Amino acid sequence: MYEICPETPADEAEVESLYDLCFAPGRTALSSYRLRDGVPRVSDLCLVLRDPTGILLAAIRFWPVRVGGRPVLLLGPIAVHPTAQGEGLGGLLMRDSLGRARALGWERVLLVGDAPYYSRFGFSRLDHVVMPPPTNPDRVLGLELSPGAWVDVTGLVSRESPSNDQAGQGRIPPGTRSASACITVDHPHEDTDAHPIATGASADQ
Repeated sequence: MYEICPETPADEAEVESLYDLCFAPGRTALSSYRLRDGVPRVSDLCLVLRDPTGILLAAIRFWPVRVGGRPVLLLGPIAVHPTAQGEGLGGLLMRDSLGRARALGWERVLLVGDAPYYSRFGFSRLDHVVMPPPTNPDRVLGLELSPGAWVDVTGLVSRESPSNDQAGQGRIPPGTRSASACITVDHPHEDTDAHPIATGASADQ
């Protein structure tokens, strides 16, 4: 069993250490970080996954950005500890966080990553969305959380205004699990096919 919870300030040092372990030095100089600089994270969607002993095994973060003036979730970074890669933990975080995003009323998600891996979650190439350089256009991928959400949304990805409240884009429907709740999940029995793991593949490579 694992526990998935929203990241808290007490988790931040561990999460940053995990990202330092999983990503190459200089990760904060990449274009995705320029979009995040000075902009608060979407806190309800930044999640940590811990084993029964409390060890941090995986983490995912989301940030608000704009494309053509429209609100977009930028997924990443996502990282899985090297000792747990290939076990499907990245997939657990992806599916849970995207479900929470949908419940909060977000309509579209953007990431920069490997299409063969992220296509299993419904992501596909965005031909008319441009990340700041240097970014390979083949790795700019999007997911619709509501039908047609990416239709006619084109242009350069830009920073969200730090003053905008992007914690949620809509009301949580009645009967929906709170987006801020912790959950326990079983060890995954999928995404263990030796395909490249999610670590480092979203908006940070």
